[in-house]
Amino acid sequence: MAVTHDICIRGAGIVGRTLALLLARERLRVALVASPRPPDAADVRAYALSPASRALLQSLRCWPAESAATPVLGMQVRGDGAGQVHFSAAAQGVDALNWIVDVPALEQQLTQACQFQGDIDVVDEPVAAQLTVVCEGRASRTRAEWGVEFDRTPYPQHAIATRLDCELPHGQIARQWFTADGEILAFLPLDGPQGHRVAVVWSVRAERVPELMALPDGAVAAMLADLSGHALGALQLCAPRATWPLVLAAAQRWVGRVPNDAQRSFALAGDAAHAMHPLAGQGLNVGLGDAAELASVLAAREPWRTPADLKLLRRYERARQGEWLRMRLATDSLQLLFGRPEPLAAAARNWGMRLFDASGPIKSGITRLAMGTA
Repeated sequence: MAVTHDICIRGAGIVGRTLALLLARERLRVALVASPRPPDAADVRAYALSPASRALLQSLRCWPAESAATPVLGMQVRGDGAGQVHFSAAAQGVDALNWIVDVPALEQQLTQACQFQGDIDVVDEPVAAQLTVVCEGRASRTRAEWGVEFDRTPYPQHAIATRLDCELPHGQIARQWFTADGEILAFLPLDGPQGHRVAVVWSVRAERVPELMALPDGAVAAMLADLSGHALGALQLCAPRATWPLVLAAAQRWVGRVPNDAQRSFALAGDAAHAMHPLAGQGLNVGLGDAAELASVLAAREPWRTPADLKLLRRYERARQGEWLRMRLATDSLQLLFGRPEPLAAAARNWGMRLFDASGPIKSGITRLAMGTA
């Protein structure tokens, strides 16, 4: 007999595999569509995962080893003047503000977990199911084929990502610098508490990308050392560089009927539903929140509702669009604030950073919000 599936997930990245494991835990039969990837493709991505995301992945037994999930004890943010903001895990009474997770290590954990879950079938092509969840990323082909508009607002920046070996240990501190010309540099600690390696996310003006990608590694390392004020001593690139355009984007609807099929429905999750600036490090946290919410809504459905029930799916849509709007407002406002080069704007934002750093309860509340514990 042919296997029937309750849910088909198109996209086997971190969000797609996490969702598959959550649904299988609820005894739903899942088809996970995994496209083949080039075996030699270097992945230099690292994500800042919140305590809420960590708890979710731990519940699935998919949290990587400490060497691939470095606890962040503090964050240092510097403006283009005298403005500074410091965040501390100790001040919040927690073990870590977040964890910097190596993407290949996390993907390996999730892949292995899916292989050993009997209710997940990894397939090459989409299969018929009551509900299709699209987790293909912001360039989703399925979303486009099904006529769902994806409103995009390009930022005047591209991200450049790589990794650095540093002369000095990172001390479990995440560091971020805002420059006078609107660019943003972040160093994220890797390789565990004693590590000397950081992941780099550098948001630069789009017109500078060809030049920066063509420079020798040594020249790029020297530029990053200067921009960071030599905070970690001498630097050396230890990975290729990757780049991508930055956009603020959201699908106009996150759930609906599959075209020409009144019996089947779809939902969008992760970057297929939304994209934001990486300066606050919340993109994957929001995507994992999508997976957790959708799984929770489906698990708590009334006995007479199927996974394709649109009233049910709109509960998910309302909950996650509210969270997305909150994060969108925060990240877009920061990008606009630091993207203005005028002297008056620079003076105002640096004054605001100093004021915020001394704000006590306000600063603590924003920190808890970013941690996903508010």
